[in-house]
Amino acid sequence: MLTPSERIKLIKEISRRLSSEEWPVIDLSLKQFSLPWSNDWSRSKDEYIIEMIDEAKDDALLALARHVGYDYAPVRSTVEPGFWLPGHFRLFICHLATFKEDAAALQGTLQKYQISSFVAHNDIEPTTEWQNEIEAALSTADAMVVLLREGFHQSNWTDQEIGYAMGRGMLILTVRFKQDPHGFIGRFQALNGSRKEMKTLGKEIFDILIKNKQTRQRIAEALVARLEQSDTFAEAKTNIGLLEEVAYWDASLSDRCLAAIESNGQVSASFRVPERIKRLIGRFHD
Repeated sequence: MLTPSERIKLIKEISRRLSSEEWPVIDLSLKQFSLPWSNDWSRSKDEYIIEMIDEAKDDALLALARHVGYDYAPVRSTVEPGFWLPGHFRLFICHLATFKEDAAALQGTLQKYQISSFVAHNDIEPTTEWQNEIEAALSTADAMVVLLREGFHQSNWTDQEIGYAMGRGMLILTVRFKQDPHGFIGRFQALNGSRKEMKTLGKEIFDILIKNKQTRQRIAEALVARLEQSDTFAEAKTNIGLLEEVAYWDASLSDRCLAAIESNGQVSASFRVPERIKRLIGRFHD
């Protein structure tokens, strides 16, 4: 999966190269790669191309990039960090060491939404090189939540963690605990955490992740994995309820959900869950 920064780089390069073609060739290229196109040529070519490919799947972007002569191959680590739960959305929680209890409580409540959170002081083994582990978490996370408390910017590490996330183009959410964001993070979406239970804050974070363009695909994929792994009838009902909130869908998710009905008896025999799955699929396909 491409990171947001990699997608931005690809989209900009594709737009630059493809805009040198005439309008009919631009549309022909988009059609051949099953991408949106329009008869409205009133905009500049770059604006038009960016709008048409903005939400393209990673494989379509990479194929179109190769077509225009840009063979993009991001370098990735082949070692998967052991602290992420399999099949989960990956969230880095940036916080002060003195407030690790809050971060751990948030980590716990987010698991019910198939979100695996990295909390440095809980997830790093004492014998591990902690800086390497933090870098591994930052380089593989899908998004970041920043818990802003008094003294946050006096830390030697928190601003560096945010800078790393910004460099990757990750979605960054800030949570204010009587401490307002400043500098670059002042423009990021902020939540008020004061006098709020972590279960409430966890739901608010989930609601943002399922709607945001940068994260909605990954969270939808994670929730389908949760449905596939349902161990009880009750879990299947809870999991389809979460899936019914998603704002992203594609054919592969439909196939996985239908396969779950066939292969998982807890899904197929849970009251009305198969019907709700098919209705969900129909909602997006219609």
